[in-house]
Amino acid sequence: MSNRNSQQNKQAARERLRAERERQAKRDRMRRQLFVGGAVVAVLAIAGGIGYAVTNMNSDDNANKKWRAAAQKKTFAKPANATGPQGTTVVIGDKKAKNTLHVYEDMRCPVCAQFEKYTGPTVLKNLKDGTYKVQFTMGTFLDDNKQLPGAGSKNALSALGAALNVSPQAFLDYKEALYAPENHPEETDDAFAKDQKLIDVAQQVKALKGNAAFEKAVKKGTYDRWALAMSKTFDDTKDITGTPSFKLNGKKLQVGKNPPMTPDQFTPLVKQNLKK
Repeated sequence: MSNRNSQQNKQAARERLRAERERQAKRDRMRRQLFVGGAVVAVLAIAGGIGYAVTNMNSDDNANKKWRAAAQKKTFAKPANATGPQGTTVVIGDKKAKNTLHVYEDMRCPVCAQFEKYTGPTVLKNLKDGTYKVQFTMGTFLDDNKQLPGAGSKNALSALGAALNVSPQAFLDYKEALYAPENHPEETDDAFAKDQKLIDVAQQVKALKGNAAFEKAVKKGTYDRWALAMSKTFDDTKDITGTPSFKLNGKKLQVGKNPPMTPDQFTPLVKQNLKK
């Protein structure tokens, strides 16, 4: 019965993931339709919201530029528990672990949120068991998308820096909370650009709940420049073109051309590429 239930659960997870991919594909098609051939103007005209929508698009793009410009003027601060010249090397787990899983994500990425929902617990279990240590490189390329501009990826990454400064566990727990279905916005919603949203989510994390130092760092943007440096590290990784992406001991993990999304896809790839 245990095996059968396990198979049923796995099948249900696959069906949920398939349904979510179909919904995402529909959203992607709609975005292409809206932004190709000036269709966005026609659709917004029908909705009676041309001025409002165009203003919001420009506003989001301006928010991105303003956030970056303001960050560059701040004093650089490296979070505790980070290494490397600019603290952009974030490795969590047993330092003696022979294997290293390298995870590449963007905090606004909806597919990353799906991965975290279905396979995140597997990654954390393997990390806890010492199967591998995990290195995180976070990107912010969705903020620079001309169709979906904003500042949420950078702002959330800066807040993750504040969590990392508290502890590696706080970083893991906060990232998990930000990606949780009840907290993660649609990629068209730049909710993570708002400090209060990030602070509200942090109340779900034991080490961050009511943590005045953490909240001050989020509001002041203490780790804004660190977020830009981390983002550049992501951009400079030439063989990573999207998120989520994974490498195990330097080898990219893929199912065909796609990242492994479910435990059924992820676990066999990990086992095949572990150092003995």
